[in-house]
Amino acid sequence: MKVEIIVAEIGSTTTVVSGFTDLDSHPRLVGQGQGPTTVEAGDVRQGLETALADLRATLGAEKLEWEHIYACSSAAGGLKMTVHGLVYDMTARAAREAALGAGAVLHQVTAGPISDADLKRCREIAPNIILLAGGVDYGERQIILNNATKLAQLNLPIPLIYAGNSAIQAEVRDIFAPTNFELILVENVYPRIDELQIEPTRKAIQAAFEEHIIHAPGMSRIRDLVDGPIQPVPGAVLNAAITLYHSLGDLIVFDVGGATTDLHSVTPGSDEVNSILVSPEPMAKRTVEGDLGVYRNAANLMDLVGKSDLAAKLGVLEPQDLVASIPRSPQEIDFAQELAGMAVKTALQRHAGRIKHIYGPGGRIKIARGKDLTKIKYVIGTGGALTRLPRGKELLASALGSRDPNFLGPPEDAQVLVDSHYIMAAAGVLARHYPQAATQLMLDSMDKQGEKNELSKTDH
Repeated sequence: MKVEIIVAEIGSTTTVVSGFTDLDSHPRLVGQGQGPTTVEAGDVRQGLETALADLRATLGAEKLEWEHIYACSSAAGGLKMTVHGLVYDMTARAAREAALGAGAVLHQVTAGPISDADLKRCREIAPNIILLAGGVDYGERQIILNNATKLAQLNLPIPLIYAGNSAIQAEVRDIFAPTNFELILVENVYPRIDELQIEPTRKAIQAAFEEHIIHAPGMSRIRDLVDGPIQPVPGAVLNAAITLYHSLGDLIVFDVGGATTDLHSVTPGSDEVNSILVSPEPMAKRTVEGDLGVYRNAANLMDLVGKSDLAAKLGVLEPQDLVASIPRSPQEIDFAQELAGMAVKTALQRHAGRIKHIYGPGGRIKIARGKDLTKIKYVIGTGGALTRLPRGKELLASALGSRDPNFLGPPEDAQVLVDSHYIMAAAGVLARHYPQAATQLMLDSMDKQGEKNELSKTDH
């Protein structure tokens, strides 16, 4: 049997392959296969081949062929980055947003002059990519140049992206010329006061990932099978969310996994809140909660829920005994759902902004900090915990409609959808070349037949 395109999602524990066909006419998901990600074996290609064999068995085919195979990966911990800016609430924060939007796992963020301790910590982290920013265009120069000189001492054979004051690009180039760094110059992430420009940096990070990054033992051998780009999984999910936004409008996507919970929002916010924001927010924003996971970080979620409450609700003495990578028994499933519900609520509290009142010379004034989600129309769940557990929609709905009037969360009447085919990461990869097909596949996965039909009408 021949399929048009296969997309492999190489996770830290499991590799999933999805086969697609008829992408230029009536796109279809023909089947999926999975296998363990074989990081420990020294060659993640083994896990990919197992997943492909599983897909072939699922399709009942003697032989499986394809035109192209693409991939996204978070094996061995994902894209490890450090970010260095000038003022934390300005350029450091802008650079951080760009890095997270590209799917990075941030291990260090510094603001202001880089200290010797900062440099030592950066060396210990051994990042895959370093991002240096700072200063508005034609603004501060010396601190940024000093930071560049500090980082040059590391002399690492990795990409270093400069996204700061554009007026000193030539000087930055001279500083890194004698080093082993591959210097990548992009537009300033914070070119003017209160203006974010993170998309060029986000694209540069993803391009550097695809070209240079080897995440796991044997990852280079994946090139023997994969003939397309390899993206970070979180970056692929954000690409999918941005693509879907053009069809559905303002939305948020929860991705609850075994180790982390990612929340992606795509919305400009409301005019009312934007007028009182103290610092700008990106249109597409990702936050990653590295302490919220239903398997590897189950202990953290149990503490948030309350072990005694969990024990009473589930009728067990030791709820921690129910932790499982794949819940199977009714009690394990109920336990995983309790943790997933807490992960959703906690991630939303951390992602969404708030209105605050402060006092100044003119009296009390109202300000807003953080992402405004009050215009969200759709709340979408993806990842194993929300797509494979029975109460995924219910868990998402329970997080809506906060009673706190100062909380800028999504409204109670937002529509809840679940990525039932578990293809958002794959769709984010497809969207680069087949945005229309990726959109239709996601709408089909979420059973949004009405929107899918309207989309088809506009195409023809």
